[in-house]
Amino acid sequence: MGLEQHPIEGLMKTAMESIKEMVDVNTVVGDPVETPDGTVVIPVSRVALGFAAGGGEFEINKGSDESVYPFGGGSGAGVSVQPVGFLVISAGQVRLLPVDANVIADRLIDLAPQVLEKIDAYLQRSDREKH
Repeated sequence: MGLEQHPIEGLMKTAMESIKEMVDVNTVVGDPVETPDGTVVIPVSRVALGFAAGGGEFEINKGSDESVYPFGGGSGAGVSVQPVGFLVISAGQVRLLPVDANVIADRLIDLAPQVLEKIDAYLQRSDREKH
C-alpha cells in the first residue's frame, strides 16, 4: 500500500493556498502614498482570519469482500480587514492617526510635549520678570 495523500490533505492545502493569496503583508501595512508636500501616508489595518476544514469517509459495501470508502468534506475561511489608522511621516516626525473614536485622547497625547514646553517657557519667563 503506497503513501497516498488523503483527500482532506488536498482540501486543506487548497484552502491554505487561497488564504495566502488573499492576505499578504500589504493587507496589514498598505502601500505608502506620497503627497505633493513630501508627506508620506501609510495605511495600517487589523486582519482577522478564521479557517475550518472537515470531512469523513463513508463505507459502501459492494458485496463480497470489496468495500469502497468515498470521502465527503468541505472547508471554509473568512477574512476581516479593519482599518486601524494611518502612519503619517512628515518633517522628520512619524505620527499615528487612528481611525477609531479615541482620536481626541490620542491628539492630546500628541500635543502634550508641546504644551509642557510652552508651560515651562511661560514659568521661566515669569521667573525672570520677578527678579
